[in-house]
Amino acid sequence: MNLLLAEVAQAAQRLADAGVPSPRFDAEELAAFVHGVKRGALHTVPDAEFDARYWEAVARREAREPLQHITGRAFFRYLELQVGPGVFVPRPETESVVGWAIDAVRAMDVAEPLIVDLCTGSGAIALALAQEVPRSRVHAVELSEQALEWARKNTAGSKVDLRHGDAFTAFPDLDGQVDLVISNPPYIPLTEWEHVAPEARDHDPELALFSGPDGLHAIRGIARAAHRLLRPGGVVVVEHADSQGGQVPWIFEEDAGWADAADHPDLNNRPRFTTARRAMP
Repeated sequence: MNLLLAEVAQAAQRLADAGVPSPRFDAEELAAFVHGVKRGALHTVPDAEFDARYWEAVARREAREPLQHITGRAFFRYLELQVGPGVFVPRPETESVVGWAIDAVRAMDVAEPLIVDLCTGSGAIALALAQEVPRSRVHAVELSEQALEWARKNTAGSKVDLRHGDAFTAFPDLDGQVDLVISNPPYIPLTEWEHVAPEARDHDPELALFSGPDGLHAIRGIARAAHRLLRPGGVVVVEHADSQGGQVPWIFEEDAGWADAADHPDLNNRPRFTTARRAMP
């Protein structure tokens, strides 16, 4: 075993003792980042090139600073995104939400599907859709100016139309025309603050996490905005907490102009997102 791999093993134990959920992965990812190699090539780093800055990065992660803030990058589907303080770090759970949306759009008999991403954050969802559905027209909105700066960096050079504004009132120029609305809004109840993982609670912006006493305030607003934006037959997909699986579909009720409201599991088979279709007149 070379020096770097031995240090990674020690770092993984330190991270495990600190309660980091994926200590070995994080220890390897930090080593790869500091030494400028892929994780699978850590064994190729000569002992003489071991960089002591690795232990500075490990100490930051040990203090529960997000891995992505230390490396400045987050991976989402086929994307590598720039992230840091002021923007929500995209999670793997959201990849299944986007996967459902991509399948739904591809199944539509529409030449150039019109897509709106509400609460875009880093721009991960909008950019993934623009990349994986090349014929689509993708629009995204973000309220936080700090998050918007990260989204601008990530969507620069893409076809995503990125705007600054409130998700509940955004895109009045697209009312009744949109084929798919997608959102990963804030959905944590304010009463759950102390139970949130330190990486999120202490580093993700509160605007992207918490949403009223029951966590559903933003989702209710997204439902109203989506109904305004969608054409009849258009679909909405909204991420939520696994504990909200029995509640969110009821927000998209028939009396409010919706049809086919249903919940869907993530890769861990936990209820993760709700879809619904704007009812035909």
